Amino acid sequence: MKVLLIFVKKALINAQNIFTISSQKQFEKIALKIFRFQYENSLVYKEFCDFLDTDIQIVKSLQQIPFLPIQFFKSHKVVSNNDSVQETFTSSGTTGMLTSKHLVTNVSLYEQSYRNAFSTFYGNIENYVVLALLPSYLERSSSSLIYMVKDLIAHSNNENSGFYLHNYDELIVKLIELDKSGENLLLIGVTYALLDLIDQQNFQLKNTIIMETGGMKGKRKEMIREELHEVLCNGFGVQTIHSEYGMTELLSQAYSLGNGIFECPSWMQLLIRDTEDALTIIDNGKTGGVNVIDLANINSCSFIATQDLGKKYANNSFEILGRFDNSDIRGCNLMVI
Repeated sequence: MKVLLIFVKKALINAQNIFTISSQKQFEKIALKIFRFQYENSLVYKEFCDFLDTDIQIVKSLQQIPFLPIQFFKSHKVVSNNDSVQETFTSSGTTGMLTSKHLVTNVSLYEQSYRNAFSTFYGNIENYVVLALLPSYLERSSSSLIYMVKDLIAHSNNENSGFYLHNYDELIVKLIELDKSGENLLLIGVTYALLDLIDQQNFQLKNTIIMETGGMKGKRKEMIREELHEVLCNGFGVQTIHSEYGMTELLSQAYSLGNGIFECPSWMQLLIRDTEDALTIIDNGKTGGVNVIDLANINSCSFIATQDLGKKYANNSFEILGRFDNSDIRGCNLMVI
């Protein structure tokens, strides 16, 4: 395996150490080093921190690190090195909408991140048949989700794994057949497509994990999680619905194995900010804006203020409760570079 070494404050960090974090102390130590590295090497992030009058020498905790508003990925090149861009991932959006662009200069970090995370929560990918129902993503190029799922399908080494677009009849037959055979199935789908599927067929699945990636994409009316998961459980005949939490601007994903409670891999954490004061981190159990620390994002920005609302718990698990009502993050849209 190629070892990636990155200079941080005149010291070498082995990027592989990101994926072997085993304690909170180790996480914080690496996060603070990456913060200083990105301040010194990302023009956008440096100017944002300087606008906030951040003295990097006194930043000694995760709570003191400035989080870059996610909309900067729509208007700026958020990178922390001068390496060539290997992949450009873009967010979905309606015609004419400005979309995010994540410039990835080392795609192997993304691959290692999602492979390790999947293994952490689900075990060996070769133990699964992976069926993907992601039409809105598959119909456009440069989707980071499609990149990940395509790779997982390939590494499942199973001839039955594959993508489905609008060929629901074929998927229905395959799903029922493989589930009855005792195969371990993972059906990962965008929310509206999973609902479309159970509109056509009511299932009683015994060996299948249903994983929704969120998003009605304007195809259906939005539903609260409890209602959505109840409908999906009834339609697929399963006890729980799994979920994946990720986004174009990140290189890591969190997973929920049921009940909407997400857990992060060891190199990813969330902090919750006050909705009225974006620079204030609030206590566990309170609802606020979601700040994500993604240490795999070392060549971009590891500290991102999202537009999601959520709640974090003492064991670092969390819930996503919705999104901000308006397009701007209140109190966080502080500057235009």
